[in-house]
Amino acid sequence: MKVSLSWLRDYIDINLAPEQLSELLTDCGLEVESVDNVSSIPGGLRGLVIGEVKEKAKHPNADRLSITKVDIGKNQPLSIVCGAPNVEAGQKVIVAPVGTVLHPVEGESFKIKEGKIRGEVSQGMICAEDEIGLGDEHDGIIVLDASAPVGGVAKDYFNVLEDIVFDIGLTPNRVDAASHYGVARDIAAVLTFHGKDTIRPSKPSVDSFSVTNNSLSIPVTVEDSNACPRYCGVSMTNIKVGPSPGWLSNKIKAIGLSPINNVVDITNFVLHETGQPLHAFDADKIQGKKIVVKNLKQGAEFITLDGVARKLSSEDLMICNGKTGMCIAGVFGGLGSGVTENTKSLFLESAYFESMGIRKTAKYHGLNTDSSFRFERGADPNNTLYALKRAALLIQELTGGSISSDIIDIYPNPIDDFKVSFLYENCNRLIGQVVDKDSIKRILTSLEIEIVKETEMGLDLIVPVYRADVRREADIIEEILRIYGYNNVSIDQPARYSVMAANILVHDGSKETTADLLASKGFVEIMCNSITNSSFYGKDETLVEIMNPLNADLHALRSSMLHGGLEAITRNQNHQRPDLKLFEFGYTYNKENKGYTENPYLAIFITGRKDPEGWAGSNDSVGFYYLKGIVTSIISRLGVGKPGIAMENNRSSGLSGQTWKILNKEVGFVGEVDAALLKKRGIKKSVYYACINWFEIASLLETNNIKYQELPKYPEVRRDLALLLDDSVEYKEVEEVAKKIGKKLLKSITLFDVYQGDNIPKGKMSYAVGFVFRDNEKTLKDADIDGVMKELIEGFEKKLKAEIR
Repeated sequence: MKVSLSWLRDYIDINLAPEQLSELLTDCGLEVESVDNVSSIPGGLRGLVIGEVKEKAKHPNADRLSITKVDIGKNQPLSIVCGAPNVEAGQKVIVAPVGTVLHPVEGESFKIKEGKIRGEVSQGMICAEDEIGLGDEHDGIIVLDASAPVGGVAKDYFNVLEDIVFDIGLTPNRVDAASHYGVARDIAAVLTFHGKDTIRPSKPSVDSFSVTNNSLSIPVTVEDSNACPRYCGVSMTNIKVGPSPGWLSNKIKAIGLSPINNVVDITNFVLHETGQPLHAFDADKIQGKKIVVKNLKQGAEFITLDGVARKLSSEDLMICNGKTGMCIAGVFGGLGSGVTENTKSLFLESAYFESMGIRKTAKYHGLNTDSSFRFERGADPNNTLYALKRAALLIQELTGGSISSDIIDIYPNPIDDFKVSFLYENCNRLIGQVVDKDSIKRILTSLEIEIVKETEMGLDLIVPVYRADVRREADIIEEILRIYGYNNVSIDQPARYSVMAANILVHDGSKETTADLLASKGFVEIMCNSITNSSFYGKDETLVEIMNPLNADLHALRSSMLHGGLEAITRNQNHQRPDLKLFEFGYTYNKENKGYTENPYLAIFITGRKDPEGWAGSNDSVGFYYLKGIVTSIISRLGVGKPGIAMENNRSSGLSGQTWKILNKEVGFVGEVDAALLKKRGIKKSVYYACINWFEIASLLETNNIKYQELPKYPEVRRDLALLLDDSVEYKEVEEVAKKIGKKLLKSITLFDVYQGDNIPKGKMSYAVGFVFRDNEKTLKDADIDGVMKELIEGFEKKLKAEIR
C-alpha cells in the first residue's frame, strides 16, 4: 500500500525526516518496504532552468539548424544548436544544461552531453514540451512569458509538486491502517506516547453537508441485511464531469493511480483517505429508478467494467436496479452503469458488506480490487456515512452539482464496539518486562481504546469497531507492545538455548535414514505443491476439491504423489536435464465416508541414464529392476522386510507394475508410468515410479525392530549351480526350496545369470545361482558342504524338475 507524505500532512502535523518516519512506521507494525521520491511530472524537471535567447544565427552547415546564445544567469551564455523552427532572439525558454537528465513523454530518459552538431559546439538543449514530460507538443520549443526570471528553476515556474511515498507491506489484520487517515492515526499514537503532548489526527469537516433539493429520490431495498449490514446513498444532479484539478490529480498519481475524471477520482481519493470504498452510478442508467441489494441466480451473466462477461454465483451479492445487475457488491462495477463524460446526475453509494461474502466472491471471480481488499479484511461500518458526505461535498465543489436527495442510511442492526478485559499481570508476563500502568493507559487512550473501568488488577476496555483485529486480551497486549516499541523491551541477560533430548517418533527418524540412503545413491529431494489440478485425476470421487481456489489451475488437494513428480520431470527436461532421480516425502488427501483422510507417502521417480553423463559413466538407462532394487534397499535398511515381501502384478490409472505387501499390509507400488500419460505431459523418456505408504512402514517399524549380532568368526564357503528349468519357474521358487533344505548353514542365495538361447531347449531357461554357507560354531569342511549341496540338487530335481548343467 502506497502512502504519500504530503497527503499524510493533511491530517497530522509531521516534522520528521522521511528516514525517521519510515523507522517509526516500521517499529509500530506498518513495515515500510521502500521510500520513493515522486513528482507530478516524471523527473520533476530537475536540472532545467529558464534562459533567454540573446542571439540567433543560421548554422553554416545545415539549413534547418540555428546557432543560439542563451543566457541562463551564469557568467557566460551557452552556445546551443537548435533545430526548432520557432526559436527567436528575445524569447524566454526552458534550457537543459550539460549533465541534465531528461524524461521525455515517449522513450527512455537520457543525459545531455556537450558535443558538436555538424561541426558546431552545443552546450545544452532548448526544450519542447514532449522532451521534458510536460505534454505531447513537439512542433517547436516552449516559449515562456516575458516575465519569466532568467536563471530561474523550471520546476518552480511550473509548480511541479514533489512528494515522498512510502510503500507499506500491510499485514492482513491491519485493515484499519489501509488509508492515509488510518496511518496518521498510528503515527499520532506513537508520537503521543513517546512525546509530551497529546497529538490527534484531524479529519476534514463535513458539517457543511446539506441537501440542496429533493428532485432525485432513488429508493433502496436491501434483501439480505446479513451480507449488507449497512447501506448509505445519496443522489446528485447537475454535475459536470471533466478532468480533475491539479491537486486531486497529483494526490492520485502520487500513489500510482491514473486520474480518470473528477467524480471517479473523488471516490478513489476518499477511499485512500478514509479506507471506505465508494461507488458512483450514473442515475440516468438506473432502470426503474430504484436500487435493490440482492443475490441473482446461479450462472447469470454480468459484464464488468473490464468488458469481461462473468458467470455469477448464487452467493454473489449484487447491486441491482429495477431490471438488471449494476455492480458486484464491494468488488467490481458493471460496464453499463458507471460515470462517463456524459453523466449529468448520479447516485453515490457508501456501504458496509460482510467480509466473508466479499472474500468468496473476489476469489470466485479472480478479482482483487482496492474495494475488495478492504471489505475482505473488515471495513469500518461506522465510517460509511462520513465518507459519503465527504465525497458528496467534493463532488459538489468540483463538478458544480447539487445534492438532490436526503441521505439513505439502512442500518437495521448497528454493530457494537468490542468489550475486552485486560490484566496488567498478563501484559507484563507476555511482554517479558513490566510496563508501568500510566504508560499502558496512555497508549490505549492514544489508540482510541476507551477505558470504562479501572481496578488495581486491570482494565475493562471498549475497542472501536474499526479495529476488527483487536478482540482479545492478547490483541490488546500486542497493541501496547507495538506502540511501546519492540526495541524498548530490554534483555537483561544473554539468551541461551540447549538442545534437549526428545522422544522422536520412529518413523520420523526413518525418514532421515531413507533420505540419506537415497541421497547417497544420487537422488535429489523435491517438494511439490499439495494443491493441484483436478483434471490430472479424471473422475476421482475421492478427490478433495477446494471451495475457494486461489486460481483456476489449483483447485484440489492431490490424491496421488504421481502428478507433482511428473510436473517436476517435465520442467527439468524442458531445461535440458533429462536424467533425473527424484524423491519426495509428502501427503495425499482423500474424501471417505463424509470425512477426509491425510496419508504420508514416499514417492520416487527415475528417468534417463543411471549415471551422470561422462567418459567414465555408464550409458545404461534406468529401468524397473533398478527402481525395484532401490525400494528393496530402503526396506532392507529399515529392517522391515524380514517377514517377507509379497508382490502382485497390478495396473492402475496411468501405471503398470507391482503392489508390495509385508504381513498383508500394502506398503507400496513399484512400476512404470504409461506412455500415453507421459506423452500427454510432454515427457519423452520412460519414467519409473515407486510410492511407499509411510504410515504402514511406521507401523512395521514399531513391531519389527532391527536386531544386531556380532561379526562371524568363521569363514564363508560359496558354491554355484547351473539349473536348467522350465521357463514357467520363478526364481522365488528356487529360493524357497533352497531355504528349506539349507536351514542354518545357508546364509544367502544369489541369482547371477539367466540364459535362454543356443544349446537351451525351447521352453527352458538356465539359472546360475550362487550359494553361500557358514557355520557360526566351526569352520566348514568339504564333506559338510558336499552333503548340503547333494540335498539341494535332489530337492531342485524333485520339486522343480531341474536338470543340473
